[in-house]
Order: sequence, then structure tokens, then C-alpha cells
Amino acid sequence: MKVEFAPLSIPLERRLQTASVVHWVFSFLGLAQCCIALFIGLFFTRFWLVSVLYATWWLLDWDTPSKGGRRIHCIRNSVIWRHMRNYFPVTLVKTAELDPSKNYVVGFHPHGVMVAGAFLNFCTEATGFSQLFPGLTPHMMMLTLWFRVPFFRDYLLSGGLVPSDKDTAAYVLRRWGGGNVLAIAVGGAQEALDARPGAFTLLLKNRKGFVRLAMEHGAPLVPVFSFGENELFDQVDNPKGSWLRRMQHRLQQIMGISLPLFHARGVFQYSFGLLPYRRPIFTVVGKPIKVEKKHNPSQEEVDRLHQMYIEELCKLFEEHKTKYNVPEDRHLEFI
Repeated sequence: MKVEFAPLSIPLERRLQTASVVHWVFSFLGLAQCCIALFIGLFFTRFWLVSVLYATWWLLDWDTPSKGGRRIHCIRNSVIWRHMRNYFPVTLVKTAELDPSKNYVVGFHPHGVMVAGAFLNFCTEATGFSQLFPGLTPHMMMLTLWFRVPFFRDYLLSGGLVPSDKDTAAYVLRRWGGGNVLAIAVGGAQEALDARPGAFTLLLKNRKGFVRLAMEHGAPLVPVFSFGENELFDQVDNPKGSWLRRMQHRLQQIMGISLPLFHARGVFQYSFGLLPYRRPIFTVVGKPIKVEKKHNPSQEEVDRLHQMYIEELCKLFEEHKTKYNVPEDRHLEFI
């Protein structure tokens, strides 16, 4: 007699997907604080030696984040990320070949509230980055502040995240032999304050540092637009000039991070909570823009390439928007 096993039930699959997203959301909302508390708290227990040994390791390993990081492939390939991918779901779309003998600067748009698409596509293998782009190693840039948190820094490094400073970027782009992708969420924390469903406003008009960086290293620029990134969370109204927006901007200047007041759904109900909505994300990778290497490019040259980048990003958006449920009359806006 042939025995057949029933496939994994849909409710159980959804529970696993939701659990993976809970892990991701709360790892960034609370794990850093827990790591700091653990590191300090252990000094006052019989396990104080753990913190002493870690502090020693931390000092010896201090420069690792700025030298390309230390990815751990078993963590990047964890089943947790595949469940998280299926929760939304997230799809990585390739539109052109990227030569693995070159290094690239990738501009990721929009930032969204928690850059879910960037994290899954560049910091994990859940969407098959290595299969779609063989020979390329992604490095996602993140606020340097987080790499000063004990234990948490190692969690970040395991996924291929690196600090968002010029020295780190230069180290990655100078690597001989090519094959390195430096991914930058260009709009940064400030753009997150405008991330809400239906928004197509990008903070890009005066963001030209990544263009200058690409020119100084002769690295092709690759525009990436993540359709659905802004659909994951609602956000409390914070129009420019409001007291809330002024307070958020002030906190960003002091802390270096933005604090969008976002909400979406809960674990067991769908009316309110901190979990993202289950809405699809399609991260479309555009064709590379050839960049001529210039040690000290003029502002005019930077402006010209920056305008070319904006045009290519708009073209990418216009070519694909109707496929991913964006109305024909909607266009990108730049501030």
C-alpha cells in the first residue's frame, strides 16, 4: 500500500511566516537595547567573564565592519528568511546582466519604514540573489551607530551589512577582481518619514554623495525600485511644518535615526499592530549606468551623472509600474 503524507497545512505555513516577520521586526525594534542591557548586566553576575571576553574580542575585531564585514552563509540561508519572503511575498526581478568582474553601486528606492525589500534581497538569500546574479557579493549599508552595539553588531555582520561611511564604501569598491555590490538606501532615515501607502516621493534631488562615490571608483550605478515597499505600514500624519514632523526631524539630527510613528496589523488581529501588512514587494533591478572613473570629479560632472541616474530610475519605474498595480497616472516625485 502506498502511503502519502499530506502537505504542510496553509494555516501552519502562515503561522511560520508570521513568526519570522515578528522575529525580524522586533529584532530591530528591541534586540539592540536587549544586547546593551545583557552586555552591561552580565558584569554584575557570576557570568561577568562573558562580557569581559566579548569586550576583548570586540576591540580586536573593531575594524571588521569597515573592511567588508563578516557574513555567515548559514544565517543568510536560514529558513526563517524564506518564511519571511513568503509572508509578503517578496520577489527579486532582474532586468539586465551585471558583469561579475566589476564592482557596483546600487541605489535602492524607496527606503520605506523598515527597508524590508532591501533586507531580504541583499542581506539574505531568500529571494535567490546569488542565483540571479552569480559571482556578485552584496553589501548593504546601514547606519554606523548600530555597529557600536555589542552582540547586535555580529548579528548585522552575519547578513552582509556594513556601516554607511565613506571609508567602508571605499574599501568595498576598491576590492580587486570585482564582484562586489554596495547597496545604499539613498533616501535614508529621512525618507522613512514620508513612507506610507500610495507614496512615490523620493528624497533624491540633493542626494549626490553616492554618485560622487561611484565616479571616484569607476563603479557603474544601478538603479533599483522596490514596488510595494511603502505599502507595508500606515503612518501617523506628519506633514512638513507640523509639530510632529519638527520633533521627528530634531530627533533625527540628535540620534541619527528617524522615528516614524507607524502601525499596521497585529499577530492575531488585523486592525492594529506593529507587524507589516501582507502585501507583495517586487524589487526590480535596473540596467547598470556606465561610470567613468575620476579621482576628483567636478560638481558639474556629478550633477550630470546624477541627472542621468534620475532619468534611468524614472524609466525603470515607468516601464514596470503597471505590472505591479501602480496606476498609469502616478509618477515619481523628487524632493
